[in-house]
Amino acid sequence: MSAPPLSKELERALLSSLKEFDTSSLELLLLEPWVDPKFPLIQTKIVDFFKIQRKKKVGGGLVMAKKKRKLLPFNPSEDPNRRLEQMASLATALMATGSIFSNELTYTSTMAPRSANRASLEREGMQVMSKEDIEALNLCKKMMERGEWPPLLVVFDSKEGFTVEADRFIKDLTIITEYVGDVDYLENREHDDGDSMMTLLSAEDPSKSLVICPDKRSNIARFISGINNHSP
Repeated sequence: MSAPPLSKELERALLSSLKEFDTSSLELLLLEPWVDPKFPLIQTKIVDFFKIQRKKKVGGGLVMAKKKRKLLPFNPSEDPNRRLEQMASLATALMATGSIFSNELTYTSTMAPRSANRASLEREGMQVMSKEDIEALNLCKKMMERGEWPPLLVVFDSKEGFTVEADRFIKDLTIITEYVGDVDYLENREHDDGDSMMTLLSAEDPSKSLVICPDKRSNIARFISGINNHSP
């Protein structure tokens, strides 16, 4: 496609107004064929042309790890007299139910031996406590041995029986107690009318499954219930 021809008058006007230019070059430009240039559709060239900053590649994807929440040891009541009232409320409940206080799992020759409680037998795998959580649990046990108990009260409800209430604010994920009692095989307790048993081990072989029975030996965990502790 050729450029449209210019009249002699227009050509002379252009040449006179552009004296600083080389007229021979201008004449050559006017006489050469007109070309409609197109920038190549190449990404790297376009990026370089506009001086666009290239994004640096980061090796490997970033994996955002969910922050693990740690278990917290309980904070006992500061008032020693209040702690005595809390312990007295538990002692009253244990005596009323014919139980002996124990803060550990109990293994007897007539039930399940300690060797029966093996994590490898758990059907769906056993969750392993972190070092920090184990330290928090051990700290709670040491505090209770010193008479520093979690701020809990055992109260009697005419409809629910003995239940547990917090005696002060307790933070989320705070360790307050460990469920304890006699360890027995589940098959030995299938017809037991106890209402406080808790599963300790769920094995693939039902004959190896274990339960915690707090009817004879227990602590405050026996009286903790998810039911509303208030009477209407």
